[in-house]
Amino acid sequence: MRPESGVIGWDIGGAHVKAAWIDNGRLRDAAQWACPLWEGLDRLDAVLAQARARWPDMHRAQHAVTMTGEMADLFATRAEGVRRIAEHMALQPGIGLHFWAGEQGFVAAGQVAAQWEAIASANWLATAQLAARRVVQGLLVDIGSTTCDLIPLRHGRPAAQGRSDAQRLASGELVYQGATRTPLCALARRIDFEGRPHNVMNELFATTADVYRLLGELDAAHDQHPAADHGPKDALGTRRRLARMVGRDAQEAGDEAWLDFARAWRAEQLNEIGRNLDRVLAAAGLPADAPLVAAGCGGFLVEKLAAARQRPCLFFASQVVRLDARAMPSAIRLAQVCAPAVAVGLLLEQERG
Repeated sequence: MRPESGVIGWDIGGAHVKAAWIDNGRLRDAAQWACPLWEGLDRLDAVLAQARARWPDMHRAQHAVTMTGEMADLFATRAEGVRRIAEHMALQPGIGLHFWAGEQGFVAAGQVAAQWEAIASANWLATAQLAARRVVQGLLVDIGSTTCDLIPLRHGRPAAQGRSDAQRLASGELVYQGATRTPLCALARRIDFEGRPHNVMNELFATTADVYRLLGELDAAHDQHPAADHGPKDALGTRRRLARMVGRDAQEAGDEAWLDFARAWRAEQLNEIGRNLDRVLAAAGLPADAPLVAAGCGGFLVEKLAAARQRPCLFFASQVVRLDARAMPSAIRLAQVCAPAVAVGLLLEQERG
């Protein structure tokens, strides 16, 4: 593809970079790259080089940037993280660079240092703002690789109690669990295996990616980081990592036992996200038939959360995305995972008329 205009929306995370090319209100392309930002800003530079290879004409586009990567422990403070990420993005070719500052809209690169608190970890607000325009009453549930955002949508606007990560952790609107990178020892202290409760080994032996990979629910395209042991991601390697969580080897049980074990971990994660979801729903006073709006690579979990509460489940991409005639068939699937990047791209294009 050779885009020649429009806006590229960027979501610079601590583990992934997501981007979406928007042209005249339609999605032309979207992509996600693994980016372990804690290892250094050269990781971001490498991803941006891949983006330039994918989109040779990206210098002809406006660029809209949101981020959560300032939380990476590469940076001494969040303010430093926002500033240094912005400096690297400013080195990229383009005809305009704009940073999403939430309620303040977009700010120029020269305003980033002064507006860092509004820019930091504001990607959820872009997704929620766009979703609320299409789903007047509902709850955005964005389950990504690492985190889950639970954002009430009321009267066509986001209605979150918290704004910063700290405030949203307190309100329950941010749950630090995701569909691929969460260590399983963060989900439960005890878990059943073959009908008997076991204490859990508090080691990084396995992650949620192992659970959903074994259950066939995780799209391989979103399983981008190495496994906990840097081993193979086939069924045997996955069972081996899961077995370690309760001091076992994979050959000690049959395939169905390991599937049941994976289902037990899934239940633990659904319970934890569900407890926070119910708390947010109650505080927001949403109607009983208000839908959950699913975004992120863990959208399959949102379907289960909605079904358990007898609520409709809508998908972000199907609600807000129109495809360009030149878009690949996979664009909608990628837009679902890259929701904040899609959102800031569309919001900037709308703002600029």
